[in-house]
Amino acid sequence: MTDQRIQDEVREYYRAAAGRRSEPIPVDPRWGVSLYEASTLTGVDETAVNLSMGCGNPYLLADLEPGEVVLDLGSGGGLDVILSARRVGPTGRAIGLDYLEEMVEVARANAAETGVDNVEFLRGSIDDIPLPAASVDVVISNCVINLAADKRAVFAEVFRVLRSGGRVAVSDVVAENGYRPPEDGDAWADCGAGALEHDDYLAVLAECGFDPTRIEYTHETGPGLHAASIRARRP
Repeated sequence: MTDQRIQDEVREYYRAAAGRRSEPIPVDPRWGVSLYEASTLTGVDETAVNLSMGCGNPYLLADLEPGEVVLDLGSGGGLDVILSARRVGPTGRAIGLDYLEEMVEVARANAAETGVDNVEFLRGSIDDIPLPAASVDVVISNCVINLAADKRAVFAEVFRVLRSGGRVAVSDVVAENGYRPPEDGDAWADCGAGALEHDDYLAVLAECGFDPTRIEYTHETGPGLHAASIRARRP
C-alpha cells in the first residue's frame, strides 16, 4: 500500500468518526474511555469522550507538571488535550495537532464546553509539526503513531520540537517481533496493519536520538498485537 493510500484511508476513517461524534462508542476494554478512570472524565464534554478511540491513557503516563507545555499528536476530539490542560494549569499550555479540520473544530468546541482555555488546536501532519524547535516539554499521543506511514519522520519531528530533557509518553499499538499481518487482515486505519514490531520501534526511537526508551505492553489488541506504553526522553 502506498503512503498516499495509507493517508487517504486513515483520514476518511476518522472523518467518518467525526461525523458520528454525538454517538457513544460501544464499550470495549481494549479501546477508548474504558481505559480512563471515571473520575478523570468528570466535567469533560460528552463529545470529547465519545470520540476517544485510543488504546491507552497517555495523560496518565506523562506525569505532567504545572507550567509545562504538552503536545498531543492526533488529538481527535480533544480529550487528552483537555485533561492535560487541567494538569498543567493556567501557567502551562496543552496543544492538540490533528490533520482533519473537522476534528480540530470539534476539539475546539469541546474544550470551550469543558471550560479550559489554556489550549490550542492546530491542523497539521504529525510528520511535519507546525511548531518551532525546542518549544515543547512533553509529547503525548494515543494510538495514532501506528497509523503513520513513516514513523521515523514522526519521531524525528518529535525530537525537533522537544526541549532538552523533554519527554515522550505515548500509547500505541506495537507488534511482537516477527509479526506478519494476515493477508486478509484489518485495514490500516484499524490500528494493526501499520504497527511496528517491538525491536523496530526501539530502533527508530534510538536512531532519532532518544534515550532511554521503554516499551511496556498493557493488553492484547489482536493476535500478535499489543497496546503499549512507550516512554522516552530527549537528552
